[in-house]
Amino acid sequence: MITVTDVSLAYGERTLFKDVSVKFTPGNCYGIIGANGAGKSTFLKILAGETEHDRGEVSVTGGERIAVLRQDHFAFEKYPVLETVVMGHPKLYAVQKEREAVYAKEDFSEEDGMRASELEADFAEMGGWEAEAQAGLLLSGLGLEEADHNRLMSELDESKKVRVLLAQALFGSPEILLLDEPTNGLDLESIAWLEDFLMDFPNTVIVVSHDRHFLNTVCTHICDIDFGRISLYSGNYDFWYQMSQILQRQARDQQKRNEEKARELREFIQRFSSNASKSRQATSRKKVLEKLDLDGVAVTSRKFPYAGFKPDREIGNNVLRIEKLSYPAGETALLRDFSLMVNKTDKIAFVGPQHASKSALFDIISGAAKASAGDFYWGQTTSFSYFPKENSAFFNSGMSIADWLSQYSPDQDETYIRSFLGRMLFSGDEALKPVNVLSGGEKVRCMLAKMMLSGANILIFDEPTNHLDLEAITALNEGLIAFPGVILFNSHDHEFVNSVSNRVIEILPQESGPGGCIDRMMPFDDYLTDDSVKALRSEAYHHVERLRI
Repeated sequence: MITVTDVSLAYGERTLFKDVSVKFTPGNCYGIIGANGAGKSTFLKILAGETEHDRGEVSVTGGERIAVLRQDHFAFEKYPVLETVVMGHPKLYAVQKEREAVYAKEDFSEEDGMRASELEADFAEMGGWEAEAQAGLLLSGLGLEEADHNRLMSELDESKKVRVLLAQALFGSPEILLLDEPTNGLDLESIAWLEDFLMDFPNTVIVVSHDRHFLNTVCTHICDIDFGRISLYSGNYDFWYQMSQILQRQARDQQKRNEEKARELREFIQRFSSNASKSRQATSRKKVLEKLDLDGVAVTSRKFPYAGFKPDREIGNNVLRIEKLSYPAGETALLRDFSLMVNKTDKIAFVGPQHASKSALFDIISGAAKASAGDFYWGQTTSFSYFPKENSAFFNSGMSIADWLSQYSPDQDETYIRSFLGRMLFSGDEALKPVNVLSGGEKVRCMLAKMMLSGANILIFDEPTNHLDLEAITALNEGLIAFPGVILFNSHDHEFVNSVSNRVIEILPQESGPGGCIDRMMPFDDYLTDDSVKALRSEAYHHVERLRI
């Protein structure tokens, strides 16, 4: 159990936390939420003892082990994958290494024998004999093939390193588990596995995440960081959201009542302040008016950007026809004889672990890449706007955000552009920032603004929710639900996929057969539980495994 008592932290004049008190108990999962910059990651570091606070106390029940999801993906480059996972239990790992060192001695003394006996007892008590097997199960659940388990960390790509470090945090059933954005870099299948793991986890979990479905699935409580305070709510993210809306509505209603009362008081004072018989009452009402809070209480510091996509023209019946596209990548094929017909009412989610294939398809149909074979045909009434996963090429210049966006605006009026940027949370001097210094989330908001100005009736998104906070994801989600045109997209955000799409396509490994994909006109949640889909996926991946053997 972790108990936080009157914790405060400030950086200069900015107060991040003020007199925060909260208790985290075993058997519960606490979701930490708040606007960007509210201090979510900093709070986790305070709990882990990695960041000092100015005042207050953080106490942990004696003997309880805290495990933390590491953010430095290059800290274990020289270690094998399995060993890196076992490092998540420092005491067990230390015993394991000392045990190996003792047995490696050439002149094994009686004293060494006694020490070896002690180490064997400790090793067995901490589950050392099952350590590698447990580590392997965690890695497999998170999507790493068995062939990766004995490789060096330096040989893995970024997405696999993220999974190893997550397995490291989960290893050994720690009493307290601190996870900062654990779903980043995971596909939907691995996220589902992690959700199941955490729901069965018997100890304390404290997690920061922007994934609404994940927070709804695993969290028993929500800790909302706002105005330097932490408010604890029982229930998941949806329950917190409903409660926050009620509180904001109550605050607005109270403000209206205060303003109405103030108006009545002023009218009375103005009318009777010079009346001798009523002067005492007028004076009394002046005191009431002075005490009345007319500034209102800000319920939240959160800001939601504007996300509204309005096509300039209605789309016709002929949208997009793809015929036998192929796209090689080294010795493998990302696409092989891939064909697809897109309809005018389609909002297609491309799902599954073949991420490079999805990006290749989007690049080809948007003109950013060229297929080695096959072709595609856009309908005459179509116009598309593309959000690529990698957008750094758009932000190499030193021009301001306002000047950058004006390149894509049909209306060159500065007031219009600055007003549009304000709705995207770039107000005042923020609109004058050079685009080459923007954060990941700011770049995404700029790209979304560019797409909104395009007037396109087809939107193509390759992982648009990366780098966005919950408020921006919610705004984009609602904007795409309301969009009347065609959407082709992929995302690791379960709620985003399920709420936007009406058709699901999974590109299968192209070794399983030319043009291999599963195409279903159904909600994503139904797709995940459909028996025919499970059978097709199983057959495709088993076929590929047999080919590789």
